Amino acid sequence: MTEMFLARALHVLGVVIWIGGVSMASTVFLPAVRKGAFGPDKLEVFQAVERRFIWQARAAVLVVGITGLYMIEEFGLWSRFTDAAYWWMHAMVIVWTLFVFVVFIGEPFVLRRFFPIWATREPERAFAWLHRVHLFLMTLSFITVLGAVAGAHGMQF
Repeated sequence: MTEMFLARALHVLGVVIWIGGVSMASTVFLPAVRKGAFGPDKLEVFQAVERRFIWQARAAVLVVGITGLYMIEEFGLWSRFTDAAYWWMHAMVIVWTLFVFVVFIGEPFVLRRFFPIWATREPERAFAWLHRVHLFLMTLSFITVLGAVAGAHGMQF
């Protein structure tokens, strides 16, 4: 049973690091970059911070996925995916899958290659788009976290 406590604790820690980072980027960092609070070279500032956080985000997303799958299997929760009352289980998988795509495919193969070109040509538009995407992902993540915590503690929807 100790493994289950550890899995649950690591799962929550991973979510806190990952979604907390998305929240900080969406509500603090990107608005400051857009306003030029760190200087005129928005792209350089963004890349400096993003390079440092992407590895934390990747590790957290992997931990959340591994521990989530472990808990589903160990607790025998597969049947919840057939019941709409457990919509938050589906939401967790969808949000996790979106972020796996973003941090392992979108960032290295799309954002790293094409965003610098766009941000150099049209910085206001590029950073506005990036900010909107972060706000959307943050909102989706918050809804999922609220639903998952409430549902895991017995709230019926």
